[in-house]
Amino acid sequence: MAKDIKKVVLSYSGGLDTSIILKWLRETYQCEIVTFTADLGQGEELEPARQKAEMLGIKDIRIVDVREEFVRDYVFPMFRANAVYEGVYLLGTSIARPLIAKHLVDIAEEVGADAIAHGATGKGNDQVRFELTAYALNPSIRVIAPWREWDLQSRTKLIEYAEKNQIPVPRDKRGEAPFSVDANLLHTSSEGKVLEDPGQPAPDYVYQRTTDPEQAPDQPEIVIIGFEKGDAVSINGETLSPAELLTKLNELGGRHGVGRLDLVENRFVGMKSRGIYETPGGTILLVAHRGIESITLDRGAAHLKDEIMPRYAELIYNGFWYSPEREMLQALIDKSQEFVSGEVTIKLYKGSANLVARTSPYSLYSEDLVTFEEGSGTYDHHDAEGFIKLSGLRLKTWAARNKRAGR
Repeated sequence: MAKDIKKVVLSYSGGLDTSIILKWLRETYQCEIVTFTADLGQGEELEPARQKAEMLGIKDIRIVDVREEFVRDYVFPMFRANAVYEGVYLLGTSIARPLIAKHLVDIAEEVGADAIAHGATGKGNDQVRFELTAYALNPSIRVIAPWREWDLQSRTKLIEYAEKNQIPVPRDKRGEAPFSVDANLLHTSSEGKVLEDPGQPAPDYVYQRTTDPEQAPDQPEIVIIGFEKGDAVSINGETLSPAELLTKLNELGGRHGVGRLDLVENRFVGMKSRGIYETPGGTILLVAHRGIESITLDRGAAHLKDEIMPRYAELIYNGFWYSPEREMLQALIDKSQEFVSGEVTIKLYKGSANLVARTSPYSLYSEDLVTFEEGSGTYDHHDAEGFIKLSGLRLKTWAARNKRAGR
């Protein structure tokens, strides 16, 4: 089987685990390796990844800035749906995986590779997300998942393997890491080790992107976000690209301690896990988007979106971004956004992002209809009597039946 593999495209971070995977792939499959490193706005210098790959003998090294693509083509479509998993999680890790996998598949096709490889473990969701995406985009692609094949199942064995093969082991990797981190422009996710007991509060040092709300500024900050067809396009009147806008919202929200979440979630693979998430910009964006929708969406459209949102969010969480049902739902969601344009005013203060005003040239809100003062006569109060009688007809019939039955 291994002899069939001549070239592999590896999702490579430059860290210890993927460097070990790189060496293991070469040793196990005797294959040529192409590395792909995505700049998703994780906040790390990526040049060391190039240097590490070169040191390990890789000739074809791909480091690609995908921040704009990530926000424009993945984050923004998801936020048009107001997607949250299990009521609170803004899907920061979930939405990044299909983008990485898409690039792996594209590079594999470009260089004529036989397979792609990833560093996701056999216990998590990411292995599912990477592989379902790969199969959806190329049904004949082969996927190598070293964590499901090798016997390096402990930190000690990984370090022993690294030392045996002259792979540099950073000093901070020689002991047990206090927790693991995944980061991109949308969020930071921390889990494992000191966070594994959900009965214990997370240590303060786990939080990396947000100020402790108790230590946040004592004065609130007002932010005005402009929308066009469901997508945020400006902050305080300044037009920004998708990645620039999310970066700015992260800065604003992080300063005020917005977007912290301590969550025990249900993984797709069947277990529960506890994670600490920081999504400052995304939290502001969700509040703002729901605010502009509140005056531009018809009631039926808004309620239908709320009904399908949990299904849409679950598809993303479970790795089905590239599925016919997600694309069908996206078409419905995008149709609803045709008039979702205008401005929303948000107040940031001590961990909260509160909507305080919203305006739109396409607003469905009518002061004339809702006023307590005398309106123009568009609404006749007497019409409500017949409306209530018809709405209550089935309830009266049901109650009469129950009375006859002695209930």
